[in-house]
Amino acid sequence: MIVDDRDTLAELTALSDAYEAALAANDLDRLDRFFWEADTALRYGVGEALYGIEAIREFRRQRTNGSPPRQVIRRTINCFDTTFAVVNLEFLRTGSTRIGRQSQTWVRLPDQGWRIVAAHVSLATETT
Repeated sequence: MIVDDRDTLAELTALSDAYEAALAANDLDRLDRFFWEADTALRYGVGEALYGIEAIREFRRQRTNGSPPRQVIRRTINCFDTTFAVVNLEFLRTGSTRIGRQSQTWVRLPDQGWRIVAAHVSLATETT
């Protein structure tokens, strides 16, 4: 098994950056395209559990103002071979003192390319 292949890391870094840009812009079409087009895609949020791409899409459509602005504090990416990766980051929302965490499991699918198959967002401790 190849761990953290340089080219794969570069791809996932670019995808993570693009995801953050789409999130900041509340670009719903782009955000949808990052997720696996499947009923088994999963996104656990701060207050919601979304099962399937349609539930993820509906959540985003209902969230008219989009995600609160945030600054990424730290990001780690681990790739396993060239088809599986985990992206984790810590963030700080503008005007908040609580650290947020985001985990994304990415898989390179033969028919869709790189997609998030599972994601989890939470708010943790206050910064000091």
